[in-house]
Amino acid sequence: MNLTQKEKLLLKDQQSHEELCIKKYNNYANQAQASQLKQMFQNFAQQEQQHLNTINQIINGQVPNTASQQDQQQQDGQVQGQQMQSIQKQSDANQNKKDAELCQDMLTTEKYIASTYNTAIFEFSDHNIRNALNHIQKEEQQHGEGIFNYMQSNGMYQTQ
Repeated sequence: MNLTQKEKLLLKDQQSHEELCIKKYNNYANQAQASQLKQMFQNFAQQEQQHLNTINQIINGQVPNTASQQDQQQQDGQVQGQQMQSIQKQSDANQNKKDAELCQDMLTTEKYIASTYNTAIFEFSDHNIRNALNHIQKEEQQHGEGIFNYMQSNGMYQTQ
């Protein structure tokens, strides 16, 4: 597989974004007060590591198998849905404020990264790579949704 210079540069950007997400999620999992938030951040860090592995595979000339990724995506979505159902409201205002700041930062990060994947997807000529990047983008959107749901259920995000 021959990548264009532009494709290589886009992958390098995504690689650095994934590395940043891994660091932030792991760091924030250690800072979070609520156990449910810690767990969610730890799960997302693991998924970000999978994203990084996929990007590294593409950079190294391997085309990831998107069929197994789609199966994993469905399983991940089910797990995230179950996690959201188990989240309980926090009563301590200070704890809630700190966790809200962590969530807000990660929600903003996920919004940005999902948008960078959108741009990258349109720049790749290989259909399988586009599918792999689209899969990652969908998971980034799921991360954002999980954070949004957590924030909303804990009074950290007002939609009105």
